[in-house]
Amino acid sequence: MHKVAKGIYPVMITPYREDLSIDWQAVDSTVEFYIQQGCTGIFAVCLSSEMFQLSEDERVALAQRVVRAAAGRVSVVASGHVSPDIDDQIRELKRIADTGVDAAVMISCLLAKPDEDDDVLIANMHRILDAVPDVPFGMYECPVPYKRLLTPRVLDAMLETGRFSFIKDTCCDAELIAQRVRHLDGKIGLFNANCATLLETLQAGAEGFSGIMANFHPDLLVWLYDHYREQPEKARLLMATLSIMSGVERCCHPIGAKYHMNRVGVPMTLRSRTASDGCFTPLNQREIDDLITLEEAVREWLKR
Repeated sequence: MHKVAKGIYPVMITPYREDLSIDWQAVDSTVEFYIQQGCTGIFAVCLSSEMFQLSEDERVALAQRVVRAAAGRVSVVASGHVSPDIDDQIRELKRIADTGVDAAVMISCLLAKPDEDDDVLIANMHRILDAVPDVPFGMYECPVPYKRLLTPRVLDAMLETGRFSFIKDTCCDAELIAQRVRHLDGKIGLFNANCATLLETLQAGAEGFSGIMANFHPDLLVWLYDHYREQPEKARLLMATLSIMSGVERCCHPIGAKYHMNRVGVPMTLRSRTASDGCFTPLNQREIDDLITLEEAVREWLKR
């Protein structure tokens, strides 16, 4: 199975108009921003996209729009199966696969309930694969409705199918990620969602990053990915800075990311279907304003 491109994959935010309908022009601008910043892929229709608050038709239309806007310049993966019933998930994933994404992404916690074992997850995974043939897949450890980490047994089952090309890892444990990378042996690309552990997981063989902070300064993450081998000391200092900067994830996501997009020239409203307007405080705004000042200083430092 063809693997998706290695590198930096932002978790796509969904821009809205004031009436909370999707702002398609802003979607195009956001995709263009990611590409111009050097990203090699986009994870569309994910938790940061507010996929559980989008209708099925909206999720499909969003994936289609991102594929069209990307125009083959970067890889696009997308999830969007949010229903509890496996037959409904199959229908949702068929529609996502038909948009032309490079991989349709299963959500691990929707393949089995918290009290169900890996047998259930693996059986449902095979039901989806059988129902949606000839399509590359990914797997996403989405923390909603609960986080279900992939066990070695599930990884083995995924490897045996030959159908998976992408894992969005959310364990936030560098040692466990290194174990998983060795287990996968290059056959499935593992993308870390946790910024603080990114450098050591890249050194361990992870194939990239797919997380919230790629909505803020993807170019800095791209620099780290491109240069950590030949400039290890600079990469270490950059990683320490990125780790501290990642604290802004707590600034009322995804509104904080939308505010940052506006500040760097990607206009969109701050509207969200998951976060209330009042949760983004003047202090949050100040923190992101200061983040932008720091980002500019880091870029100048990297040029030296």
